[in-house]
Amino acid sequence: MAYSDFTLAKVRETFQLVIDEKRNLFKEVSPIQPSATLTTLLEEYTQLATAINTEKARSELLIMPAYIDIVEYYINDV
Repeated sequence: MAYSDFTLAKVRETFQLVIDEKRNLFKEVSPIQPSATLTTLLEEYTQLATAINTEKARSELLIMPAYIDIVEYYINDV
């Protein structure tokens, strides 16, 4: 089945999932400041990722730099 054929309703039915939207899974997570590098990359790449307008572009230009920044924060500072 193609990814575009999936819907939340189909997944809930197929896997008999119960969605609990009342719990706040991240209430104990403290925000962190993005690095200067991440801030610069996002400023430079957001317009390009938006112009290309694909999941791949968003993943490579926006999501991966943010993910790397988070990993480096926890490797170097914790």
